[in-house]
Amino acid sequence: MSKTHIVVGMSGGVDSSVAAWLLKQQGYHVTGVFMKNWDDYDDEHCPARQDFLDVLAVADVIGVDVEAVNFSEEYRERVFAYFLREYQAGRTPNPDVLCNAEIKFKAFLDYALSLGAERIATGHYAQVEHGATSRLLRAVDDTKDQSYFLYRLNQYQLSHTLFPLGGLRKTEVRAIAHQIGLPNAAKKDSTGICFIGERPFREFLQKYLPVQPGIMRTPEGKLVGQHQGLMFYTIGQRQGLGIGGAGEPWFVAAKDMVQNELIVVQGHDHPLLFRPELNAADLSWVSGRLPDLDAACSAKTRYRQADAACRAAMNDSGELHLTFDMPQWAVTSGQSAVVYRGAECLGGGIIV
Repeated sequence: MSKTHIVVGMSGGVDSSVAAWLLKQQGYHVTGVFMKNWDDYDDEHCPARQDFLDVLAVADVIGVDVEAVNFSEEYRERVFAYFLREYQAGRTPNPDVLCNAEIKFKAFLDYALSLGAERIATGHYAQVEHGATSRLLRAVDDTKDQSYFLYRLNQYQLSHTLFPLGGLRKTEVRAIAHQIGLPNAAKKDSTGICFIGERPFREFLQKYLPVQPGIMRTPEGKLVGQHQGLMFYTIGQRQGLGIGGAGEPWFVAAKDMVQNELIVVQGHDHPLLFRPELNAADLSWVSGRLPDLDAACSAKTRYRQADAACRAAMNDSGELHLTFDMPQWAVTSGQSAVVYRGAECLGGGIIV
């Protein structure tokens, strides 16, 4: 009887490497695929060549075949173009969300199935429960749970996906990597823009969008400084404002796109930094249909945030309306509002 063929997206990091090893140990026929999605070969901030070398070294240890596939065109058309449009409109997008839905679980999934694979696997910290309806669940390690970034996955995508690390803690994954002698066992976790990597953000963004400096003012109209371009700032931002003086630290509270002005306030707990409710559009539900919004639920308005109890309903414009039991800090348009019921991720949308 032939073994089930699983294609693992291998990035060169420890998580996807351990995911591939675990599946190999479980008896699957494993193939690794390294996704190249950014054609900036001379860019020191996009070390794709070193990552691929790390993948090859890992593959040699665990005994799997690996190939590289270039999805740069798909990434630029489906993800990066959206990323730029959102910043130009004054919003703060989350490219990882769209990258997962369009590249890792669409372009990559299609490619893997064309190889004859039955499923794909990644090193994401999340869980999927397969059945008549696939359910997306939080990872056991709540400090690493990545279901927030996966809420746009649909039933077809989830039914063809495995998350081998969903039941493990990050410390356990690191320990496994060291025990089996993976050459990247101590490699630091990747950060930065999905597939583009770590880089000076302002320098990168102004390569693609025009810079329009303007004034910073308080809600009362007092001029307190100059901003370098509204696209460089996000709601709740403290660092990089360049405002000195006495008193509490300054935070970005709003953007006036018409006047090209940045509205700033003093103090982390300033009332203008809190919102009791929000609307979200461009909705995506994991089950493929609108869930029962009358039942109790919680939501995240950004990744590094604890769940907040809320009431959910659809408004007359077809948007998701969330009302929180406690006002939420720095709710930001362009980010995702993701709805949970217990351990299950139901879906969500883009904050408008």
